[in-house]
Amino acid sequence: MKTRGGTSDDARMRHLTLALPPHHTARLLDAQEHGTTDRQLQQATADALGEVYFRDGGSRAHGLEVELTDIEQIQFEL
Repeated sequence: MKTRGGTSDDARMRHLTLALPPHHTARLLDAQEHGTTDRQLQQATADALGEVYFRDGGSRAHGLEVELTDIEQIQFEL
């Protein structure tokens, strides 16, 4: 996962375990159900992780954009 936008969060390997809010989960499941491309799913996942992990629901890192690259492993559980 890489971050960009003038932050001190340098691009590096991250191991995250977090619960996504229901609206992000619904967006990902809906996108997958409707045949969204892998790249679009990656971007939706990056958007969700950006909001939850980096921007902490809007309380910090305003305007930070997140990009998933070189994904080694990703796992989702319901």
